[in-house]
Amino acid sequence: MIRVNSLLRFAAAALCLCAGAGVLSTAASAKTLRVGATSTGIPFTFLDVKTNTIEGMMVDTAHAVAKAAGYEAEIQQTVFSALIPSLTSNKLDVISAAMIKTDERAKVVDFTDPVYETYGDGLLVRTSETNDYKTLDDLKGKVVGAQAGTTYYNLLMKKGYFKEIRTYDSIADMARDLALGRIDAGVADKPIMAYQIQQGTLKDVKLVQDYKQEAVGSICLVVRKGDDELRKALNDAIAKVKASGELDKIIAKWGI
Repeated sequence: MIRVNSLLRFAAAALCLCAGAGVLSTAASAKTLRVGATSTGIPFTFLDVKTNTIEGMMVDTAHAVAKAAGYEAEIQQTVFSALIPSLTSNKLDVISAAMIKTDERAKVVDFTDPVYETYGDGLLVRTSETNDYKTLDDLKGKVVGAQAGTTYYNLLMKKGYFKEIRTYDSIADMARDLALGRIDAGVADKPIMAYQIQQGTLKDVKLVQDYKQEAVGSICLVVRKGDDELRKALNDAIAKVKASGELDKIIAKWGI
């Protein structure tokens, strides 16, 4: 009798372990993409203080594309300058932010098909500015600003003729210094600055209407270099959300 009871207890324990292993296996097989997004790129990506979550056009796009590819998107707030390092060090699986596809970036990461076209730089000055700036050449010898880690910062550095280039974590910080007269102009994402000026977020600054853009490109999702399987899955999903009209609805929702 004792031997039978022992065998029954052993069998029950084995069943529990198998059931537990099944649960663990199911959890482990759940496909979740860790998606990096910034909190300062209104309306593409930003922190909604009411819900304490990252929202925006690129966040909605990440969720829609991930779902179409059979994944779930887990949005992780990341400073813009840390997005690519976080991706290459396996802390993220995908970047979904207002990040232009460039040849320089393509050396270290891979880009999906575009989700937003004709994205580029804008020139921000004080509302009291009377100089007629049309190109960056007109700012020789001036103090200019750019967001750290952006293609615009690299663009300014390559010019080599500014008195000083100051970097900022956000466009809002750069615009604040500009309004206070600490810099003469700022270069950043034109769609983001235009939207924030329209919403009244950026004070005492304006976009130069006749400025000639120098860094125009497409916005894509970003994956690790050589992650071809994921890139193909995302490209197929992007094609689906474009064909269904869902991507157009997302863009329209955010007034871009």
